[in-house]
This record gives sequence, structure tokens and C-alpha cells, in this order.
Amino acid sequence: MMEELAKVPWAVIAPLIVVQFILMIVALVDLRKIHATNGPKILWAFLIIFTNIIGSIAYFIVGRKQS
Repeated sequence: MMEELAKVPWAVIAPLIVVQFILMIVALVDLRKIHATNGPKILWAFLIIFTNIIGSIAYFIVGRKQS
């Protein structure tokens, strides 16, 4: 197990994990502040948290109600 972890290219994976985490936090903060969304807020919260980067991107493209 440790040998497999040593072979992982962390220089590539670590920035992706950081970007994913930041995008998730920004999406959740925006979801909290916005009053109207396309669909229930709880559904968007679950999508943002459990579908990782795809859920956050989907929220910004589809979930925010345009004024």
C-alpha cells in the first residue's frame, strides 16, 4: 500500500485537490447568499458536496437564477 502511494504523482494531483476544495467552498458560500436558484437549495448543496468539481461547475452554470 505504501509503495503505491509513493508512486502517485502528487505534484499533479495536489493542485487539483486544492482547486476542487476552493471551488466547492465558493459555490457553497454563494449558494448560502443567493436568494433564488433553479431548483431547491438543498439539492444544490448535496450536488456541490458529493459530486466534487462537477457539482460546483454545474451550480455556477445552471443553478444560479439569472435576474
